Amino acid sequence: MRVIDLRSDTVTKPTEKMRAAMASAEVGDDVYGEDPTVNRLEARAAEVFGREAAIFVPTGSMGNQIAMRLHTQPGTETICEARAHVLDWEMGTAAAFSGCQLRAVPAERGILTWGDIAPKISPKIYYKAQTSLIWLENTHNMAGGTVTPLAVMEEVWYGAQKAGLKTHLDGARVFNAAAALGEDVAVLTKGFDTVMFCLSKGLGAPVGSMLVGSRELTDRARVVRKALGGGMRQTGILAAAGLIALEEMPTRLSEDHAHARLLAETIAHHPHCKVGLEDVQTNIVFITIKTGKAAELVAGMKERGVLASAIGADSVRLVTHYDVSRADCVYAAKVMMELLD
Repeated sequence: MRVIDLRSDTVTKPTEKMRAAMASAEVGDDVYGEDPTVNRLEARAAEVFGREAAIFVPTGSMGNQIAMRLHTQPGTETICEARAHVLDWEMGTAAAFSGCQLRAVPAERGILTWGDIAPKISPKIYYKAQTSLIWLENTHNMAGGTVTPLAVMEEVWYGAQKAGLKTHLDGARVFNAAAALGEDVAVLTKGFDTVMFCLSKGLGAPVGSMLVGSRELTDRARVVRKALGGGMRQTGILAAAGLIALEEMPTRLSEDHAHARLLAETIAHHPHCKVGLEDVQTNIVFITIKTGKAAELVAGMKERGVLASAIGADSVRLVTHYDVSRADCVYAAKVMMELLD
């Protein structure tokens, strides 16, 4: 039985072109800065984002935590949205590695505005933990793949600059945000001090993320990456797939968005479901099961060849990606509807 995996866009298999590039990749020792394929990937990522430099890291969480270390001091605070990946899924590393606490701010649909942020900035009082960093996530995973518009981010950049604060973007799926908004990623991210984006989600590479920023920050990031165990050696084997992901895969993301919309609009008709169609802007669909028992529904779907994620007692998450076709989504929606009946 064919398995349709809608748990995440991290489950994609490398394309045949990626596999061929990996097999023939020119490599060297990246800790010495001698892997030519990694060097090409880093240079190209910096160019795409209009930055001075970039660094290849094995995971998005590592890229995020490197940025946390660069922009904060122990005992300071980072302001982030209350459902942010850095808060819920990065193992408390902000505290463990950087000594920084997270100030969680709830925001409608996960879109953190300057109006949300400004009241949470610590006053300049010596007995209060001082704010050091503003952290946005675009798209916002646990808000359902919602997109923060450019105008909202511009206001945050301006406010943060006036307040003397640094800004970082968890842009794990920023290419999805760019596709949804019809903006270039360089324009969409220009005001952040650093940006992390994943090659291994919608872009389909098997491994890897990038952190982009200034030359000075990237040089410091190499030190932090090594401290976190990220001194990988002949990494060009991975970077070769990343180059193809970066060059060829962004243009097809709108296809994933259309498939997510198909799933959402179909399932929204079922009386036992609630789907916020206004939140389905990219490749993620959150479905509230009015009767609860999300885990039982997901187990039933698995028996019929459809994998999904139960997020809490009454919520199911579906994520579309390169390895899922329109026909797959039609079948998955049919299975879900039948099981709900």
